[in-house]
Amino acid sequence: MWRTSLSFSSKRFNHLSTLNPNSVTSFHKYLPFFDIHGRTTSLSHLYSSTIPKSSDSSKLGFGFNRLSQLGFAVDASSSLSRDLAGAISHYGRCYWDLSKAKLSMLVVATSGTGYVLGSGQIIDLAGLCWTCAGTMMVAASANSLNQVFEVTNDAKMKRTMNRPLPSGRISSLHAVTWASTVGIAGTTLLACKANALAAGLGASNLLLYAFIYTPMKQLHPVNTWVGAVVGAIPPLLGWAAASGGISLNGMILPAALYFWQIPHFMALAYLCRDDYAAGGYKMFSLTDASGRKTALVALRNCLYLIPVGYLAYEWGLTSGWFCLESSLLTLAIGGTALSFYFNRTTKNARRMFLASLLYLPVFMSGLMFHRLYDNWQSYLEDDSATLNIPSLEVMQENDSADSEKKEKNRSAAKQVRPPVAFASVAPFPFLPAPSYSHY
Repeated sequence: MWRTSLSFSSKRFNHLSTLNPNSVTSFHKYLPFFDIHGRTTSLSHLYSSTIPKSSDSSKLGFGFNRLSQLGFAVDASSSLSRDLAGAISHYGRCYWDLSKAKLSMLVVATSGTGYVLGSGQIIDLAGLCWTCAGTMMVAASANSLNQVFEVTNDAKMKRTMNRPLPSGRISSLHAVTWASTVGIAGTTLLACKANALAAGLGASNLLLYAFIYTPMKQLHPVNTWVGAVVGAIPPLLGWAAASGGISLNGMILPAALYFWQIPHFMALAYLCRDDYAAGGYKMFSLTDASGRKTALVALRNCLYLIPVGYLAYEWGLTSGWFCLESSLLTLAIGGTALSFYFNRTTKNARRMFLASLLYLPVFMSGLMFHRLYDNWQSYLEDDSATLNIPSLEVMQENDSADSEKKEKNRSAAKQVRPPVAFASVAPFPFLPAPSYSHY
């Protein structure tokens, strides 16, 4: 019934509004409206009830003030969050550039490869992660100290003038604090999670790079060979962290890295000759105007890489397939060095540089893929036998024989007490028993 009346009222309202718009206002007073309880009311009453009174408007104004204060607090907190995020982004980028993160990750890759090669049959993944983390910290510290000492030189070179220190994005004191913190933390981590030998190699490499190689770059061209020694230590660190010592076949990867770095740096020094001259560095390529000696040194060290694969196979570190693959890989990089020697152009130097970047990951991947985790341990036993060093089993047998001999001597040294004279009487109960053999 009420639905019918409501529809009728609505139709009446629409009809009146089309006839006379002014009648709509007066019609509001009499149009029935049903509330939620089914009671009828008028739209005018409903409309008047929704208009706030003067006392209510003051309350609404107070609410708006509270909302405005709350909005101000939200704006302040969001501004603080933006400032904090900006500071984290700024200093994170500075630390990334100070650490030379890409170069440090390459160092970590060589250390991790050394750890895998020295692990034998079972690889301790936790130890591998700790070793890589400590190596990353030590490498970041060394690179940061390198930039602290070379800030004036970097400001003169196009390649390095946008680094954090020359560009003024961070202070030298801040950089030194960062380098000291991560260097100490990395060395401590290696000492606690690996061993003292790995920590010592990491600390010595940090000192060698920051305090010997860095100043030598401005003194003599021999700095390239000192830098090659620095690059050869991380895989030895990884091997020492895994095996707890240093062996002859553990020198395979360090030797390859040493000889690999010479053509790599010679190509880089030839490509950046003008920058190095402007920065005041004494690079080998600056003393060689024609570039012939630079190319010859690069070619010679490429040839030194050829027997490395054979030694890895001969010493039981890898299978024979690696010997073949390593030789082919070395001939490829040697071909780019030979091309640079006959035609000393920027294009050929860049080609040799790119070939050196490709050589290292392929070489390390081949080492890990073809490694023989049992043969190198047997090689160590054969090597110790050649040097007349007794093996562990022989030493254990000798120790057991010595212990048995000592036990026999100890028992023989004891005096055998004669039996108790059960036939004797007190007060001589320990007289020897009488012998009746003569009867």
